[in-house]
Amino acid sequence: MSVILLVEDNPHIMKINAQALAMHDYRTLQADSVQKCTELLLDNDVDLIVLDVMLPDGNGVELCRELKKKYNIPILFLSALGENADMIAGLRAGGDDYMSKPYDIDLLIARVEARLRERTADKRVIVYGKLKLDTVSMCGFICGEDMLLTQKEFSVLLYLAKHAEQTISRDDLYREVWGADAGNDKRALYTAVSRVRRKLDNDNSDVTISVQRKEGYILEKI
Repeated sequence: MSVILLVEDNPHIMKINAQALAMHDYRTLQADSVQKCTELLLDNDVDLIVLDVMLPDGNGVELCRELKKKYNIPILFLSALGENADMIAGLRAGGDDYMSKPYDIDLLIARVEARLRERTADKRVIVYGKLKLDTVSMCGFICGEDMLLTQKEFSVLLYLAKHAEQTISRDDLYREVWGADAGNDKRALYTAVSRVRRKLDNDNSDVTISVQRKEGYILEKI
C-alpha cells in the first residue's frame, strides 16, 4: 500500500483529501506544519508528498527545496497560489507537479496515480551523488565503474543509500542485512562495511561511509 504524506494546514481540505485517498486504497500521514512534516519523514517511508505552499511555520517551496536534498520522494504541490510565477517557483524548487486550489478531487487522484507510476519505474535504480545502485541486478556503480559488490555488501550499501545522510546504528544495519540480532559479535558487519568503504574510494567519488564511533554509520557526500 502506497503511503501519501499530506502537508496541509486547512483541516477541511485535509479531511477531504485523506478520505478520497483512503477510498483508493492509499494510506495517508497528515502534517499541518513544516515541523510535523519533517518529523513524520524521519520515522516513515513515504511514497509521495502532497504539499501546500502556505504553512503556519514556513514556506512549502523552501521546504520542497530542502526535502529534495535528503529524500528521493515525488512532491505534488496543492496550493491556493495558482499564478504561473507560483507554479514555476514550485517546480524549480524540485516539485514534480503543481495543482492550484480549488481543484477537482478526481483530478488530484489521477495526478497522484501518475506520480506514483513514475516512482515505481524509478525505484529500480537508486542514485546518490556518483553512486548508482541497481536493485534488480544487485550491482553497484561508483563514477560509472562496477564496484563488484557481494550480496551482503550490496545489501549494506543499499540500506545506507535508502537512508542517506542519516546515522544508522550497527544493530539496525545488522538486523536489516543479516535478519537477526548480532549481539556482541558484529565482525561480519565490520568486514562488509570496511570492504564497501574501500570500493567507494574512487578518485572521482563524491560519496563515503563515515563511521560514528558510538552511533553507527552514515552514507554522505564528501
